[in-house]
Amino acid sequence: MFGQELRSTGRCCRWILGILLTILLVPAPGNAEPAASPKELEAHLTDVRQLTFGGENAEAYWSPDGSELILQSTRDPYGCDQIFRLAVDGSADPILVSTGTGRTTCAYFTADGQRVLYSSTHLAGPECPPVPDHSQGYVWPLYDSMDLFSARTDGSELRRLTQSGSYDAEATVCNRDGSIIFTSTRDGDLDLYRMEADGGNVQRLTDTPGYDGGAFFSADCTKIVWRASRPTPDEELEDYRRLLAQDLVRPSRLEIFVANADGSEARQVTDLGAASFAPFFFPSAERILFSTNHGDPMGREFDIWAVNVDGSDLEQITFSPGFDGFPMFSPDGSRLAFASNRNQKTPGETNVFVADWVANPTQ
Repeated sequence: MFGQELRSTGRCCRWILGILLTILLVPAPGNAEPAASPKELEAHLTDVRQLTFGGENAEAYWSPDGSELILQSTRDPYGCDQIFRLAVDGSADPILVSTGTGRTTCAYFTADGQRVLYSSTHLAGPECPPVPDHSQGYVWPLYDSMDLFSARTDGSELRRLTQSGSYDAEATVCNRDGSIIFTSTRDGDLDLYRMEADGGNVQRLTDTPGYDGGAFFSADCTKIVWRASRPTPDEELEDYRRLLAQDLVRPSRLEIFVANADGSEARQVTDLGAASFAPFFFPSAERILFSTNHGDPMGREFDIWAVNVDGSDLEQITFSPGFDGFPMFSPDGSRLAFASNRNQKTPGETNVFVADWVANPTQ
């Protein structure tokens, strides 16, 4: 997303984890003043707890009852991402939900908590699909074999929801009616679509040239928030369309957008000129959490930030070196799940953390 030295996505999805393998941290000058520790600076977070240990783990999203997370993880014996359920209290090892074949991404619980939703390439073959060689710079693959599936929480009763012959992924769910918002290339661009829980009644929500993806509903499902690129109508747009024809996208600049749940009254929230992604509404829907490298001139440090829906009151939430992203409030708004490089034992290791949320740390 974020320059040729960086890795892969943001909600969407997990391509961002590839970036985590290549972050180079720049040491502070020897005469620098001692800085406050991340723990001192992260006033909104208390009782930070690590839930995974080793490998690449990200995009952990809450079950409706707040007892579990569903996430994507690359871990032995799998060569690329699979979907796992994880108890928030740490009482059990992660439980495989996906088939164990192909590559998966972007999982989410259904509104009733009885099923899970994820995207997978497994119908195209059991092997991990090839990754781009980056001869054209830093690009993400858009596998046309990536379809949306739902299954029971133990992985059984697998149902295919899309079969458009295009990239269908980055799906999340409205907790009121169970409808699904997702990203697809089915009409020749990377746009947002909404469909019913069974895959029926597909409606296109965006139609501006550029990448629209990684969308979430507000708690009452009246609003949506997502990441988007808006290439300028010259060489940028030409480059975007050329890559799209090769099932690739170059996510060099992404901003946060909001709209009504039907896609109307869309407007841009951030204007940071950076890689901003993985947005999620506060419970009130008046504010948004997201991840960005905006605070680092080198573009290598990703932190979680917050901003009002009108673009005001930008606030940095995390300060740990490396990567912090994919923030999501628990259903009751009291906790935050996120992925981070903090405490890593090997370079590029990314784990899932949960913290208690302090809304007003100065009070």
